[in-house]
Amino acid sequence: MDNTQRLLQISAKLLKHLTDIPKGEDRSEYIDEINLMLDERGALIDKLSQEGFVMDANNKIHNTLAQLDKGIRERLDDVMKLVKQDMKDLQNSKKNEKQYMNPYSSVQVMDGMYYDKKK
Repeated sequence: MDNTQRLLQISAKLLKHLTDIPKGEDRSEYIDEINLMLDERGALIDKLSQEGFVMDANNKIHNTLAQLDKGIRERLDDVMKLVKQDMKDLQNSKKNEKQYMNPYSSVQVMDGMYYDKKK
């Protein structure tokens, strides 16, 4: 099978995998699968660039690859935004839990204390 055909198949498979993003515990396996497909796709792209592959605007397969690449990039950005939001939520929940456990930790009041500067 031609490397361009394999790249087309892997890109289509990756785009299909990126369509539905799971929530919760399944996301770890989902991201691992994405990484495997991206690694395989990257290796094929490297092989093609070593062979002297050039995008041709008139070639239907090349146009399909360009469209798939655009869709993959957009969906990967969406996945990245969700992961960043989850990390931010986790940071906030840790901060809120810490503040709940010790609500006066951030208060620095010297009320009721007297310092005698004379000796």
